[in-house]
Formats: sequence, C-alpha cells, structure tokens
Amino acid sequence: MQPEVISSAQNPKVKRLLALQKDSSLRRETGLFVVEGRREIDRCIAAGFRIDTLFVCQELYGAADSEVVPSKTSASLHPSHNFPSKNCGPLPFKRPRAATVFEGTASESAGQNVICKTFCISKDIYEKVAYRGSTEGIIAEVRVPQRRLEDLVLPENPLIVVLESVEKPGNLGAVLRSADAAGAHAVLVCDPLTDLWNPNLIRSSTGACFTVPAVACTSEEAIKWLKSKGINILTAQLQDSSLYYDCDFRSGVAIVMGTESTGLSQVWREAATKHIRIPMLGTADSLNVSVSAAILLFEAVRQRQSS
Repeated sequence: MQPEVISSAQNPKVKRLLALQKDSSLRRETGLFVVEGRREIDRCIAAGFRIDTLFVCQELYGAADSEVVPSKTSASLHPSHNFPSKNCGPLPFKRPRAATVFEGTASESAGQNVICKTFCISKDIYEKVAYRGSTEGIIAEVRVPQRRLEDLVLPENPLIVVLESVEKPGNLGAVLRSADAAGAHAVLVCDPLTDLWNPNLIRSSTGACFTVPAVACTSEEAIKWLKSKGINILTAQLQDSSLYYDCDFRSGVAIVMGTESTGLSQVWREAATKHIRIPMLGTADSLNVSVSAAILLFEAVRQRQSS
C-alpha cells in the first residue's frame, strides 16, 4: 500500500502533529505524544512503545542515512519497508535500527506485531513541524503507555530516583539521562508540574525517557510504595543532613530531590530514612537538580561497583 503524500501545512494531520507538541492537554486527551529523530525513535521502539503514525521527509531522511551511527540496541529493518510513490521513493533503510512497521507490513518490535500509519511530507512541512533541524527527517506520533507503581519490576537492592514537583521538562529529561547512564531501575515523578511526554523532556533525555521506567504519582503514593518494598528513602536537603559519601547506597535506595527554589516538602523529610547533602564550598547554596542527581547516582554506582 502506497503511503499518502502530504504537501500542505493545512493538512489536519500536520496541524495535529504541531498541536501535540505544544498542548499537554491534547496529549492526555488523545493518548499520543511526539518523538523526533532516528536515535529517539530507535530507543522508543526498542523499549516496546507503540508507534501510531510516522511522518518521513524523504529528502532529509535519505541525506542523513549515511551519516548516522547505528545504536547498539537497534534491530534491523526489513528491506521491504519502502515508500513507493511518485513523490516519495524508497527510503534508504540500510543502517541497523529499531524495527519499525509501515502500512500494510508488520515486523517484530519488542516481541509484538505493531502496525503504524505512514505519511511522506515535504521538506518545507518538515521544517515547520520539527523542533530542531538535525533529526534526519523522521517524526513519530507514539501511544502513551499506562505505567503504574505496581507494574514496576525491581531487582534486589534497586536504585531509584524520586523527583518532587519538578517544573522544567529539560531538568527532568537530564535527570532521566543520568538515571539511564547510572543504571537506575526507575524514576518516580511525584506531583509533576510537567508531563512525562513533553517534547523538551524527550529531547533533553536523548531517549532515556524510554529506557528508564518513569512513573508519575503523588508523593504519598510513592512513600507508601517505597516503604512496602523496604527501600531506604534518602532525601537531598541542606538541613539536618549528612554528607552523601558517608551514606550507604548499596542497599535498595530511593534518592529523593525537590525543586531548587523550595526544596523538598515536609512529607518527604519526615518519611526519610536518612537526610543527605552535597557539600557546597562556594557562594551558591544549591545545584541544578539534574547535576545533583548525577552526583548522587554515581556515588551509588561507585559504592556498588567497589563492593
């Protein structure tokens, strides 16, 4: 089946794609969010997310094909996945990448068959809908997964990050990127002020929002769940706290951080097993939450590897 070629920016599908990037309420209403770029889409599909609609600019996709380094988690696309039309020739799927499914075909993605709609768009339209210019001509609308605390499967002595009321999607994305790098098993986003599928979050996480299970919940729900699992709660705070490197991160721990402006709420301070802090030797009395997360996560990595 030939994919439809979209040449007008007034096309309803293009308008919805733009709206999904800007409107969190529409993302909630439709159950869809937008992923842009090969790397991010690779990681999204490899993690088992379901692609609903794919938009490809043949001119940009073909030009980028020889320049993109394959990801180590990718699977190969079937060579029959082409876009035969007079305005949109066969796509050069030559590099190993996560299995994708196109209209009328199916391939295995995370152990299940997935069908997605595919449209070819012009370069002009792609430049209107793309958040950034270096994303190789491919954008997807993806189905929002249903994630709950009770669905998380944890190993013995898990390493978890908890963020309370973080407002900036770029900060949350950077924390997810650090969590992925440190091998954290989950990120709990408590009382969030941004949704987990904000395009800025996806971009700043470089796709780590797909590789690290992230669950949005209330602080009360998170505390109850952590205590039921016997996971120690380590709250990052300046008052009544010990230096972080004097704390044991080798058992199951949840590293809890709040906003830079107000810090953690009292409910977390009271629920904590231990209060920890990063020494501040200059004038500033706090670090960006993503920097703090990286420092504390890699202290856990250091202790766990040395033991």
